[in-house]
Order: sequence, then C-alpha cells, then structure tokens
Amino acid sequence: MSEQKGAVPYPVHGKVKWFDPAKGFGFIVGDEGGADILLHANVLRNFGQSSVADGTVITVLVQGTQRGVQAAEVLSIEPPASTGFPLGEDQDLATPEEIAALPLEPARVKWFDKAKGFGFANVFGLPEDVFIHIEVLRMSGFADLAAGEAACLRIIEGKRGRMAVQVVSWEAAARNGA
Repeated sequence: MSEQKGAVPYPVHGKVKWFDPAKGFGFIVGDEGGADILLHANVLRNFGQSSVADGTVITVLVQGTQRGVQAAEVLSIEPPASTGFPLGEDQDLATPEEIAALPLEPARVKWFDKAKGFGFANVFGLPEDVFIHIEVLRMSGFADLAAGEAACLRIIEGKRGRMAVQVVSWEAAARNGA
C-alpha cells in the first residue's frame, strides 16, 4: 500500500507492534507493510481503552503528518488469538465460545500491578474482589489497567474466589450492546 499523505484519513488493518501506557504511545505495523503507524494514548482512550497488548489485531483510520503516519481513530480491536483459558484450576481449557457465553459484569479496577502480573476489580453492587491475571488481560487485548478504570468482566468461581477470564472495555461493551 502506498502511504497516502494529507488530511483525509484512510483505514489500515494491522497489529500492535508495541504500546507503552507509561510513555503514552506505541506503534502499529500495517498488514500491507509501509512505515510504522504511531498510536497515541489519547486515540486509544477515545476508543475506550487505556492500553493495548502487543500483537493485538487493530483497524485504525490513519493520516499522514509532517512527523509520519499516525492513527487518528481506532475502528476495532481484536485480542490476540488464544488457544483457550482454564475455567478453573482442575478443569479443561475453555473455548472462546464458552468464555463469550459467560455474562459480562460491570466492574471498576481496584488496582493492577503489571510487574506483579495481577490485580483486582470490584463488580458493582458486590463486596468481594475479582482477581485479574496479566495473561487474561493480554488475551483480552490489554497491556495494563488503571485504578478506577471501568470495565466489564467475564468471571468464573475459582478455588480462591471469583476470577476474571475476560476483560472488555466499558465503551466496547456499550457499543456492542452487552
């Protein structure tokens, strides 16, 4: 694909090369090659996410600027492909269809520590914490979560209590009528 310069945004489908929430930006590699595309945190926030995992499939509207090609709007985010997730410590792997069949529960992130690889959220109206593992976050297309961030969770009962098996941004859940 030849790079189109100018004010008219055009769609590009690709993968997130890397995204650093602390720096507030990352880059996308288009499926058809070309220069890396700058993805700014504000553009991602406008879509309803504060971060995105490396390798996530993404479609954006891009535009050429004096500094290069930049994402102007996120159109869709598809988490990296996964082989499944255990629904409990002693259970078989859940298929994406089984996970999608679980209800989405509205929650707010209590805290998440990327270095530790886990955190907790509270479902609205319920007192107990919900455990969120970094791998669940990555499989859901996120790189990190911020304290106070609203999200929707698909949750199972584990040996130690409730745990998330999928995280969906609040805005994406609202857009999809969940």
